[in-house]
Amino acid sequence: MIQVENLVKHFGVLHAVRDISFQVGEGELFGFLGPNGAGKTTTINMLCTLLTPTSGRALVAGHDVVQHPTEVRRSIGIIFQDPSLDERLTALENLKFHAMLYHLPKKKTEERREMLLEMVGLSDRRGDLVKTFSGGMKRRLEIVRGLLHSPKVLFLDEPTLGLDPQTRNHIWSYVKELRSKEGLTLFLTTHYMEEAEQCDRIAIIDEGKIVALDTPTALKQRLGSDTLDDVFVKLIGREIREENASQKDQLRDLHKKWIGRMR
Repeated sequence: MIQVENLVKHFGVLHAVRDISFQVGEGELFGFLGPNGAGKTTTINMLCTLLTPTSGRALVAGHDVVQHPTEVRRSIGIIFQDPSLDERLTALENLKFHAMLYHLPKKKTEERREMLLEMVGLSDRRGDLVKTFSGGMKRRLEIVRGLLHSPKVLFLDEPTLGLDPQTRNHIWSYVKELRSKEGLTLFLTTHYMEEAEQCDRIAIIDEGKIVALDTPTALKQRLGSDTLDDVFVKLIGREIREENASQKDQLRDLHKKWIGRMR
């Protein structure tokens, strides 16, 4: 479902991504881990058509990210790290706006919208302003929005960051249910190693290069580690940590860019 071949991205003299290659199979839960500045976000933004590669090739759902960006965008859903809903609108209005951007047929969209809202327990709050929602409710609504157009690939960028453990577990139960029902391919970034443990395979990127790619079990066995935290430290030399404020601002700007391109 995702094929990356010798992908490179330079920002002037900064080599953010250095000749990486990997594949993600259909229906796979693929984890993409890395410390700040490793090239993780840059790679994802190229796969989502928000950035143009310097060289190399990437296919998402069979579409080239450079040659056919519109087809790629229609094939993917994104749940951003930071809240990206319009809090001045109701939940229903946010979803209608998303449907309009994707030119979705009204009847089919309404049926899918109601099914998704019911699944995440927000049916009775569809008419409420998003600003009245808790953090967990907003994240659930973002899941509904990201899946409304029936994408083949769902990018989950720190989907449970800042949520309490119970809400994080609920979010994962929704995601797993949809993966089982619809055969979704999931591309996950996370700083929670217990979430990375659930991945079929994980890739660890550092300084623009993939330094390891295998199942969580195989990586732990190879490095003689009991946990993925230990694997990460042995490979990278430091613990994984949260994005800093400037990187979060950059992600917000990229989300605005994404919305602009869908119009």
